Amino acid sequence: MTLVSIAGLDVALDGRPVLTGVDFQISGGEIVTLVGPNGSGKTTLMRSVIGAVKPAAGKIWRKPGLRIGYVPQKLHVDPTLPLTVGRFLSLPVRFSRFETRAALEQAGAGLLFDRQMSELSGGQFQRVLLARALLAKPELLILDEATQGLDQPGSAAFYRQIETIRDETGCAVLMVSHELHVVMAASDRVVCLNGHVCCHGTPEHVSSAPEYRALFGSGTQGALALYRHDHDHSHESACGHDHARDNSHGTAAE
Repeated sequence: MTLVSIAGLDVALDGRPVLTGVDFQISGGEIVTLVGPNGSGKTTLMRSVIGAVKPAAGKIWRKPGLRIGYVPQKLHVDPTLPLTVGRFLSLPVRFSRFETRAALEQAGAGLLFDRQMSELSGGQFQRVLLARALLAKPELLILDEATQGLDQPGSAAFYRQIETIRDETGCAVLMVSHELHVVMAASDRVVCLNGHVCCHGTPEHVSSAPEYRALFGSGTQGALALYRHDHDHSHESACGHDHARDNSHGTAAE
């Protein structure tokens, strides 16, 4: 089922063209990654999908009543404010303890309910933001540079959690990231932007496309193959369960 369909999208910000002639779709259950250099329009396209940006031309269709969960790049919480994770997840809309604990479990942060927000590591904080997005029971989960500041193992573990959530809930996922080798490996489809759609398709197809290599070089394809090999090997050795954890999340699982 199509959740979002965009045709001929033009967007200008402060009179400057940012996106031109973009055709884009998201279907239920797929993980789509937007990649591109700085200023290529990735965040603008994401905000267009949400409805936060008004197009200059083109059409945007969303499934009626579409539920969207959003994980921001960062969120500032006053460190002097005594605020537990459980309380944070019930602001501004109050959820039951059962609902918030279930969302934390789904985000891979089940033991953080009673922790102070100010005590969380970067990886733990992002998983709490992920849990917050999951409380909406989204049909479409959107992540904007959600692992910025995490190390590579932490980012890989976070995106594997996203794959698990997709598999368990059937939601679609739209991700924006600069971590090409990590985030592309977790994707079903990749859209490469540079003010317009340069190329799109499977990660393997995009990483070998001339348009992609002109922007990023050829190094990502080898890293992508290596990541897939390691991921598949760990998947097999775990008998169908991936037990990788990032360092920042370890305290939550211990």
